[in-house]
Amino acid sequence: MATSVISVDYEQPAEAGAACDTRHAWARVPPEPSPTERAALKQRIRRLLRERDAVMVSHYYVHPDLQDLAEETGGLVSDSLEMARFGRDHAARTLVVSGVRFMGETAKILSPEKRVLMPDLDATCSLDLGCPADAFSAFCDRHPDRTVVVYANTSAAVKARADWLVTSSCALDVVRALAAQGRKILWAPDRHLGDYIRRETGADMVSWEGACIVHDEFKALELELLKEAHPRAKVLVHPEAPADVIALADAVGSTSGILNAAQRMDAAEFIVATDSGMLHKLRTLNPGKIFIEAPTAGNGATCKSCAHCPWMAMNGLADLARVLETGAGEVHVDPALGLRARVPIDRMLAFTAGLKNGQPAGSLVAGIGAA
Repeated sequence: MATSVISVDYEQPAEAGAACDTRHAWARVPPEPSPTERAALKQRIRRLLRERDAVMVSHYYVHPDLQDLAEETGGLVSDSLEMARFGRDHAARTLVVSGVRFMGETAKILSPEKRVLMPDLDATCSLDLGCPADAFSAFCDRHPDRTVVVYANTSAAVKARADWLVTSSCALDVVRALAAQGRKILWAPDRHLGDYIRRETGADMVSWEGACIVHDEFKALELELLKEAHPRAKVLVHPEAPADVIALADAVGSTSGILNAAQRMDAAEFIVATDSGMLHKLRTLNPGKIFIEAPTAGNGATCKSCAHCPWMAMNGLADLARVLETGAGEVHVDPALGLRARVPIDRMLAFTAGLKNGQPAGSLVAGIGAA
């Protein structure tokens, strides 16, 4: 069975004078293994993880096989923040990152002494693709008085230009603390998440105009119709979604925030507006509840992603076994670049650890402004 190749449109802010801001990329999706092949691949991967002193970290959006296997072998399934923290702190000499390229880079930046492998190094992200380092650096140069806050879904080179790195689980807290000190913010790259943070915090922000091809596709009109069909369902929305979709939410949050809301809220039925890869963990943790995908289609919709990231779908068992066997798929980051990129990452990890320990947010950002 042949691998399928998917063409993907994504948005990138246009250069001056450019006629169109849409770019094109592709994703290579592996075929589903048969039940016999799946069992053999899992057994082979378990053996190789032991032999290679390796541990798996998998994002909530990758195939359920990779999520389950990570947890079954002592690894982690989580959002990008916890993946980064876990990889840094784990004793294994090799980290196997099932996700997209920026996640592997972040793991390597935090653990330069470890070998970091990915099932497919071509698995990327529309937010990363849509924020080239040179263009972003020039954008920053035009706003030298602003504190640069970038989302985790960016390249190592973009992170190296930032003052702060954030994930969707800590972005509000970081920006709110900076705004309280009178800091003006330069945000990148997701415009919907940036707008949500600006509305919630009142921060003075200028924003790069990127978008996630998955979350950008959710449609408010169709979501309203789905709500009418399921009047008792609660709506869970990731803040990378458009503002009119967020306005219909009963809870807005990161991947971990959505998981927590589903467990906490007194409802038996939920409509979920984030990558459909999340449904596996939601259903596993809440076996008595019903989870429905929020609509990405409708009259005139293009449905570039249909609620699942094509690059997350590039992660498969066969490639995972191959890279463990051969050492292919190793992530490399220039050491000097990695040192610069680590500064905002370490700030984020220290900030979130401090909040968890009860420290006031203001003390965690004191004295850290624009570079």
